[in-house]
Amino acid sequence: MRHTISVLVENKFGVLARIAGLFSARGYNIDSLTVGETEDMTVSRMTIVVRGDDKTLDQVKKQLNKLIDVITVSDLRKKDYIDRELILLKACFNEKEKPKVAGIIKKAGAQILHTTTKSFLVQFTGPQEKITALLEQLAPYGIKELTRTGKAAITKD
Repeated sequence: MRHTISVLVENKFGVLARIAGLFSARGYNIDSLTVGETEDMTVSRMTIVVRGDDKTLDQVKKQLNKLIDVITVSDLRKKDYIDRELILLKACFNEKEKPKVAGIIKKAGAQILHTTTKSFLVQFTGPQEKITALLEQLAPYGIKELTRTGKAAITKD
């Protein structure tokens, strides 16, 4: 099971390394990690996606709360939240397939940022399910390169 955790931390040198080290030392894999300043420049928000059962998640939360630079840890599965991820990709095509590939991209709500003779540079922001659907539709034509930001999440309340 995948769990999304929101962690507010002091915006200081080395905090990310300490948190990553905590996961590594205990053998927990981070599926996704995003970090950025909040409305307060002295605080950063980390959105961490980790796989495991409820026991694993409870252990992760306890270990995070022990770190001195951690302000709060929130398990988002118990809250109403919105999440998004950004991808940039190069979608391949031949001249015959170009209109079909462009149609798939536009229908998904993605943007074509640049076009070459053999590929589109595409930007798409959305929930993971929609990103996965777009990638599956483009896979038969070829994806030359892909980069993802990881999940960013915020509660609705």
